[in-house]
Amino acid sequence: MEEIIKVKIVKSGQVIEYPKGISIESIAKDFQSSYPSQIVAAIVNNDIRELSKSIDRNSDLDFIDMTTEDGVRIYQRGLMFIAYVASKELFPGKKLRVRYSLGKGIYCDFDGWVPSGEDLSTLKSRMQDFVDRDIPLMKEELYKFDALELFKEHGMKDKIELLKYRTKSTINVYWFGQYFNYYYGHMVPSTAYIKLFDVVQVNHGLVLVHPDITSPNELPKYIFQPKMAKAYEDRSKWGKIVGMETVGDLNLLIAEGRIKDVIMMCELLHEKEISKIADDITSKGSVKLILCAGPSSSGKTTFSKRLSLQLKVNGFEPYPISLDDYFVERDKTPIGPDGKPDFESIEALDLELFTRNMNDIFNGKEVELPKFNFKTGRREYKGEKVKPTAKTILVVEGIHGLNPKMTKNFDQNLIHKIYVSALTQTSLDEDNRIPTTDVRIIRRMIRDYNFRGHSALMTLQMWQGVRIGEEKNIFPYQEEADVMFNSALPYELAVLKNFAIPLLLQVDNSTPEYSQARRLIRFLDYFLPIVDFDVIPSTSIIREFIGSSYFHY
Repeated sequence: MEEIIKVKIVKSGQVIEYPKGISIESIAKDFQSSYPSQIVAAIVNNDIRELSKSIDRNSDLDFIDMTTEDGVRIYQRGLMFIAYVASKELFPGKKLRVRYSLGKGIYCDFDGWVPSGEDLSTLKSRMQDFVDRDIPLMKEELYKFDALELFKEHGMKDKIELLKYRTKSTINVYWFGQYFNYYYGHMVPSTAYIKLFDVVQVNHGLVLVHPDITSPNELPKYIFQPKMAKAYEDRSKWGKIVGMETVGDLNLLIAEGRIKDVIMMCELLHEKEISKIADDITSKGSVKLILCAGPSSSGKTTFSKRLSLQLKVNGFEPYPISLDDYFVERDKTPIGPDGKPDFESIEALDLELFTRNMNDIFNGKEVELPKFNFKTGRREYKGEKVKPTAKTILVVEGIHGLNPKMTKNFDQNLIHKIYVSALTQTSLDEDNRIPTTDVRIIRRMIRDYNFRGHSALMTLQMWQGVRIGEEKNIFPYQEEADVMFNSALPYELAVLKNFAIPLLLQVDNSTPEYSQARRLIRFLDYFLPIVDFDVIPSTSIIREFIGSSYFHY
């Protein structure tokens, strides 16, 4: 007699009986119509599972679709695997390298070879052929020794360097017909799941365009972001100079005791870049207002303080202003689609007051600045006055700093806009990038615990809302910046690991956030730890998160 298991569908609360060993993919087909976009994976008892897996005991089951970051990443891996195999077949001897996220896609290039438009058209056609053929993507679990031998046999040095220090005893590889590769994270069950994609020629390589959380059911129009591309490219070139392009390179430096010099080089590069920004502002001769914007935990606050020091060196009198002090009073806050106050909307700021205050300061008038009381939800005045001189320069920090609505009533010659973000240029290996959002959520989790009394669970619970706000209020305006500052430090995850893992281990397996906590723990397992923090300067960006900063926040 066939053994039966009970599966509770989390979204609907239904409890349904299925034969033991049923594939998750089979169940997903029954519930696809209940989800707003394509299902690509599942959550079984608060842990992520691939659709190719089966269920053999009573379980709670939810599904991951393309409206979630996990869903988009799983889709990306399938797309990158298809591109990897297609490029191997079409361009033998030329290695496709996955670099970084650029707009609504993933930028890739070939070491030492620039493909033509015709080459990329051929690549796209081969990829589409693979999708149409519905080729299975099969996972194989190998003992670590056997996997490393397999990588050695096929000349995959980057995989060996990445995985040799990892503590896990087994390693998963994925097969696509006769081809295989290693991917960090979960995979779609077959090529047919990658229904929407494009291949766009950009710079010396290509961008693999795909749906994302803001456009889960259609392919977004690709808009090239030249300033963002340059910020990534500049830091990638520097990574080559210091010999730290991958996590394997970083681990080798740590293992051989050579990391201290690299830490100092990274910090000096930041100082050099901040000094240049200050010099560029000085050379303009007309700037009175600097606007610093960027996503959560990008290091905006420390950057603003370090920039202010460099401006003082150049003879300015910088004055810090937070856009948070220009919130409208609580009862005037706009209401979002969910019926809750939308504090991240630009309409939550009193733009009229901000414009009037700034213009008065530009014109030499003494201005008393507001201070927003977050407990009462009211604006207060406590005698904080700006008495401008010829050397006064205002340094304003806030998420809406690059939105044209902020500055439409200002003389544009008086303004300098800076976008700050943690654009991680180091990759796990040649086929696996490090998402910038992972760096930022780890930064934020540590800061929230150290300085705000929040648990890792609380940070994980609020993160999806933070990301939605960034997609709406920050990322669309990043190309408005006059300059971009990359706050990412190539070595930082080896430091942050020491603080993050104990916090993540506290996330209980009974919570929906458990799957994210486990994923981040597995991610940090790739890094050897840096345990000597004394070499990290007190002015470093990451001191904002781990503590012992020279600055007060």
